[in-house]
Amino acid sequence: MHRLILKPGREKSLKRRHPWIFSGAVATMPAGVAAGETVAVRSADGELLAVAACNPHSQIVGRVWDWQEREIDAAFFLERVGRAAALRQRMLPACEAVRLVHAEADGLPGVVIDRYGDVVVLQLSSAGAMRWRDAIVDAVAATLQPKTIFERSDADVLALEGLQPHIGLLSGVAPAPEMTVSDAGLRFEIDVPHGHKTGFYLDQRDNRSHLRALAAGCEVLDCFAYSGGFTVNALKGGAQSVTAVDSAGPALEILRRNAARNQLPVPECIEGDVFQVLRKMRDQARRFDLIVLDPPKFAPTAAHAEKAARAYKDINLLGFKLLRPGGLLFTFSCSGGVSRDLFQKVVAGAALDAGVDAQIVHHLSAGADHPVALNFPESEYLKGVVCRVGG
Repeated sequence: MHRLILKPGREKSLKRRHPWIFSGAVATMPAGVAAGETVAVRSADGELLAVAACNPHSQIVGRVWDWQEREIDAAFFLERVGRAAALRQRMLPACEAVRLVHAEADGLPGVVIDRYGDVVVLQLSSAGAMRWRDAIVDAVAATLQPKTIFERSDADVLALEGLQPHIGLLSGVAPAPEMTVSDAGLRFEIDVPHGHKTGFYLDQRDNRSHLRALAAGCEVLDCFAYSGGFTVNALKGGAQSVTAVDSAGPALEILRRNAARNQLPVPECIEGDVFQVLRKMRDQARRFDLIVLDPPKFAPTAAHAEKAARAYKDINLLGFKLLRPGGLLFTFSCSGGVSRDLFQKVVAGAALDAGVDAQIVHHLSAGADHPVALNFPESEYLKGVVCRVGG
């Protein structure tokens, strides 16, 4: 096994079991190491710290597989996938749509596995994960026996890793057009080959149910609505009306179908840039009782946090201005480069600039199938708050 040697004093984060090794911490990169190859990570004085997948083309040159010397082979992936699936079976036994593997939090850096009934979607985002694609597919097949294993390795982060996207069928039969799954008692259409992420936003399951419980009698505005996860739950919860805004017309078509297949009223749908639509609503003096702001990732890394903070402030400022007194704002950030503390400060600044008094009544995060490793706080990428505007 190749050896990756750290600079003196740079072993501290690994000893705290943070699973990333940055290029600036490396004293000696193994000669001729291939992207994704397993290396032994040692301190400057020779102590073995971990075994990791190495990517000499990335700022994150090492992602830890394990903290002791061991063979990384097909048996390793079978063990890790089986352990992760067993946790979900224990925590969410009745869920048809569930995240089975949540990357570093499940000891498999760069590996995300989502299940929609008998269809499993694999998303790989690291050189090590891609190098072991076949072993991961075999582990999924042995553990779950799904009808379909489909790959959606097309996240923006691949460019930062020097990797090429991969999309396509890995095993079994192609996903059926307009396939649907049950989520919290509602049926949703899942576009596996072309939809956002792996086809659906599993991380918002608990937050959608929370909104459903508060939506009765409300005029609701759902921003960045995609295929209608929040919209359909608001309608199911008895909302007086829902206006859904998204820049993608095809997503809004799926949203309409999702409302109809759950025998709910078809909401008002507005296709357009959400920032521009909200400014127009502000100028028209439109008001809502409940607003959802669930934008896409504004900051893929911490280096983008300042620019992202400005975008989050703008969108939340508009949200606060469109709320009636006593209204609720469900606002989220899915940017790993934006901490929960920073996000709360940005929302507070937006409320101040909007001239409203607001209080946080709930803190929101992803569900139990998106665990957060205590040694890796970056795995808590989704953070949100419910704010109530005074009045």
